[in-house]
Amino acid sequence: MKFVSFVRVRIVRTLVVAFMVGCLLAVLPSLAQTNLNQTNLNQTNSTAPIMLDGRKIFEVTPSKQYSAQERAEYVNQVLQEALETAESKIEVELTSKEKIPVIEIDGQHLVSVTSDDTPEGRSPQEQAEFWRKKLQTVIKKAQYERTPIYLIQAILLSIGCVLLAIALSWLLGKLWCDWLKPQLDKEAAESAPLEGTKQANSPKFAGQVLLTLIRCAIWVYALIYITTQFRQTRELSRIVTDTIIASLTSDMIPLGDNSYSVLNLLILIGLFVGLIILAKVIKQGLRSRILQFTGLSRAAQETIAIIFNYAFIFISSLVLLQLWGLDISSLTVFAGVLGVGLGLGLQGIAKEFISGLVLIFERPIQVGDFVDVGGLMGTVEYISVRSTEIKTLDDISIIIPNSRFLESEVINWSHHSAVSRLKIPVGVAYGSNLKTVRSALIDAAKEHSDVLPQPIPRVFFKGFGDSSLDFDLLVWISEPRKQFQIKSDLYFRIEVILRHRGVEIPFPQRDLHVRSGSLPVDISPQLVESLAQLSQSLAKWLDQQPTVSPPPDGNGHGKH
Repeated sequence: MKFVSFVRVRIVRTLVVAFMVGCLLAVLPSLAQTNLNQTNLNQTNSTAPIMLDGRKIFEVTPSKQYSAQERAEYVNQVLQEALETAESKIEVELTSKEKIPVIEIDGQHLVSVTSDDTPEGRSPQEQAEFWRKKLQTVIKKAQYERTPIYLIQAILLSIGCVLLAIALSWLLGKLWCDWLKPQLDKEAAESAPLEGTKQANSPKFAGQVLLTLIRCAIWVYALIYITTQFRQTRELSRIVTDTIIASLTSDMIPLGDNSYSVLNLLILIGLFVGLIILAKVIKQGLRSRILQFTGLSRAAQETIAIIFNYAFIFISSLVLLQLWGLDISSLTVFAGVLGVGLGLGLQGIAKEFISGLVLIFERPIQVGDFVDVGGLMGTVEYISVRSTEIKTLDDISIIIPNSRFLESEVINWSHHSAVSRLKIPVGVAYGSNLKTVRSALIDAAKEHSDVLPQPIPRVFFKGFGDSSLDFDLLVWISEPRKQFQIKSDLYFRIEVILRHRGVEIPFPQRDLHVRSGSLPVDISPQLVESLAQLSQSLAKWLDQQPTVSPPPDGNGHGKH
């Protein structure tokens, strides 16, 4: 069952990637063609398009008397007026004046076809006939689009397109929530203890990003389709699309001897992202498929994988830039500016970067070490060139900048050797048998499975305390991350053994001695006189109070 779920996830991922690649391949030819047309137009500036309701019919060149733009504006105006005033079918005819083919529309001169308008291998007469047929087809379609029948049809198609986009979007969401997401959650839960929560959740995040991109692509295609159905919005759609595509495909960013468009740089960035993803996959494969069987420690495997990862990214980036046609030597000025930026605005990042390199190559801290950094105690899970991830005993991941390991005191229980000593303070009551106490502490230490037999546990008589005789039990362990659990277990066992052997564990106490006798206190005469007056006043007040007889008893007599 687990294998079937794994295969399902892989199939869905492959289909999603194939869909995105298909969309890219479908868009790139039109982008390339538009880029080519735009480039030719910018280079020669010798043609102008003939447009009708947002549709491009053909292009004209300049004549002896008029420029290409003036000829195109005249033709477009005549076509638009003919469509607005025509009540029946518009006839497009081909005539000749002074041996020059002329295209007429309802008997009105439209355009003369010169030799400059004719491509190589075709005569002006053939070119004029070709244009006439295209005009006839486009005019017929434009007349049909002005009928109520087409308007109703376009509205229905637009509504259907919107409903289809909603259905596809809902279906993708349903597929994600009911099938793919549970499988990814299950896979992340199974791989979280091995790869960490961040790495385990990366497929889920990538799936959400792809789902969003696919939904956006669906709605963009739907919007483009709807706007092309109406002649009122077709021209605006074409202008917006051409403007966006021209902005993306125009060479406006000079680098070295060449200029690049925004689309070129986006593709280059995409290739770099793919390169980083490929490096990550190779790193994980190297760590789990090759280094795991070499017998090296986890820290050594992680160090080799990190060095290989960054070396692969660096070399592959240079090769990619060379294949892209970008001369590396042309980036000298850029490298100088980047160096100044690192020295000024990015000095913090540069500081962490250098600290990370020191940690990776000098290795005072390694993956798997149990450390204490400023009160943060945990196991080192990952070391990058900027920060280090530590997982505490509460299973909380803490990201610590690398510079803290070099600028402050760090306790590394696993450095060179994982064997460390624990000190267990114990106090017993005065009068206890010291030999019994010592043997009880040694026995409690030997009974614990995590206490190493060598070096042997030892007991030191620390001194005479206020309420107890103080001892220190010293034991050695090989798993520093379990020190708190080991201490707790030892205290539980020590209390049981001491109580069983009749040794009392005292509580803090103090003895207070008070002596009887007169206190030599000096009292002033004024105070004595005041106290005497107060006593007399109190006696007079008591004499003036009425006598209260006792309540009667059950026989009617008062109690005496």
